[in-house]
Amino acid sequence: MSIIVKFFVAPDDTSAGLALQTGPGRAFESLSFGNFDPEEAVLEWECLLTGGSFDDLLEAGEPRIVAGQDNDGCVVFALSPCLSTALADAGHARLREVAASWTRLRAEDGEVIGTEIADVIVGELAALVSSARRQNQGVYCWVA
Repeated sequence: MSIIVKFFVAPDDTSAGLALQTGPGRAFESLSFGNFDPEEAVLEWECLLTGGSFDDLLEAGEPRIVAGQDNDGCVVFALSPCLSTALADAGHARLREVAASWTRLRAEDGEVIGTEIADVIVGELAALVSSARRQNQGVYCWVA
């Protein structure tokens, strides 16, 4: 799997959608990662943080696509308000628990994500969400 994943802060869906072709670039505060499925990850993180159901989130249309199509092309999607709140409100210990649980979930599906990397991804995303909330903006993800 070779995927470029960039979580970024934007004021609204329209602004976030402009990142579709080239990514968020320098215009947006962002984090770059790779080699995991971010659409599945955000659903798993929300389930782990809130106790919700993966299937219920899918049925509710999460993650919400802002631009592009989910068929091997670039896509921009929004983090749900519920996930954003849960990430921003979680303490460091809780974020580490979620990262460890996510690592185990991925391992069950044959995907290896190291615990340290998972800690960095979840922890830095929580910090980005907190920054976005202070600016009254949302967090989005660009995938290429």
